[in-house]
Amino acid sequence: MKKSVSELHEQYKQKKRVQNIQIRFSQLCILLLFFATWEIAGKMRWIDPLLFSMPSRVWKLFLEKVQDGSLLTHTSVTLFETIAGFILGTVIGTLIAAMLWWSPFLSRVLDPYLVVLNSMPKIALGPILIVGLGPGYLSIIAMGALISVIITTLVVYNAFKGVDENYLKVVQTFGADKSQSFRSVILPATIPTIISTLKVNVGLSWVGVIVGEFLVSKQGLGYMIIYGFQVFNFNLVILSLLVIAVLATIMYQGVELLERKLIKHHR
Repeated sequence: MKKSVSELHEQYKQKKRVQNIQIRFSQLCILLLFFATWEIAGKMRWIDPLLFSMPSRVWKLFLEKVQDGSLLTHTSVTLFETIAGFILGTVIGTLIAAMLWWSPFLSRVLDPYLVVLNSMPKIALGPILIVGLGPGYLSIIAMGALISVIITTLVVYNAFKGVDENYLKVVQTFGADKSQSFRSVILPATIPTIISTLKVNVGLSWVGVIVGEFLVSKQGLGYMIIYGFQVFNFNLVILSLLVIAVLATIMYQGVELLERKLIKHHR
């Protein structure tokens, strides 16, 4: 007897759930194996524990920093700067891409400049931003936004241009103007690309903010890393890097959650 469509769909969903559980379990095992190997290697002196530390030492330092409140202070500063830079870089880049799509003339004028700006090392502009905006939150946030805004512009603009012209012709046949065509065709069609850009911008924003904190900040996880190197406290350096990894992962998962909601909404 043939199975109904609903039964087949339920079997498919169950198979996907089992597969997701297996993936998460495998990821957890790899993580635990990494930390176990790291701890054993440090205790057995296969690696220099002074330079590479050990999970037990990092955990002990983590508890100390949580108790004295310093870790929360530094983490909140960097997280605020990163989220602000991430949002600004993505929004400004998408708006510029929309302007370039809207005006082919402007696109042709600015195209070589965008290519040149994309090839420039954005990190090298850090000192200029600090002098121009001051040694505070503003320059660090600008650094986080600057490092992602050009790549966002280029990727999203190319996605706008790549939308099938036939879709535009259909809505224009029903009297849609350019603004309506953008809202009803271009933007929905490029949501997957914008989401992919968001995922890339998570990492880029962290890089920009941490580099900015290297240069000027007296607070934040970047400052903790520099301070750890200065006093030869590599436990502090490793702790800061692990906190950054955890926060970046949470931000990435947040973008994936947004992706699932948008895809579900547009089905």
